[in-house]
Amino acid sequence: MKKKQDLRVLRSQKMIIEAFMKLVIQKGYNNVSIQDIAEEAMINRATFYAHFKDKEDLFDSIFDRSLSVLTSVLDVTQLVKNNKIQVKHIEHLLTKMYDVIFQNRDFFRIILSGSSQEIFRSKLAKIVYEKYIDIFNQLKITENEVEIPIGFVIEYMSAIYISTLHWWINNDDEMTSSQLATLVVKLIGNGHLTVMGIEIEK
Repeated sequence: MKKKQDLRVLRSQKMIIEAFMKLVIQKGYNNVSIQDIAEEAMINRATFYAHFKDKEDLFDSIFDRSLSVLTSVLDVTQLVKNNKIQVKHIEHLLTKMYDVIFQNRDFFRIILSGSSQEIFRSKLAKIVYEKYIDIFNQLKITENEVEIPIGFVIEYMSAIYISTLHWWINNDDEMTSSQLATLVVKLIGNGHLTVMGIEIEK
């Protein structure tokens, strides 16, 4: 019996989330009401409140789900070898991330819209910092013999990543995940990383 109840819960949440995303894309976040969501999902308001406290709680749920999608493909293995960043591995990792994002692009269009974009970037930067801090410490990034703070590097790189991602998912372009990953790696690897004194292995 519990399994059937759980399936009903998951189905209701899925209907609510899909209705919300559709409405936000059509009308914008601020113009969507709980009643709108309930009507689109073909449920009553009580059912909505059984799953989410309010519209902000629903948005946070989508936000966290999008972050978990990204972090599930982050992998630190083979990223650095002999104190050199392995560009091919980064390119492969980015391609996997972009594939996941494209498959869930409705989520990410919402997450990367308006003021939520900065929140998303900040949270992503924190996750990257926690996962890659040991690797960045190994590289000891310097400029004119002055060590550059790791936090600065991660904030800088995450800003570039988010801005290119925002452009990609909001443009009807034929650029594939692999092509975007290659372009980003070339721009960052051959430009920003080498300027900061980071050695890369092509």
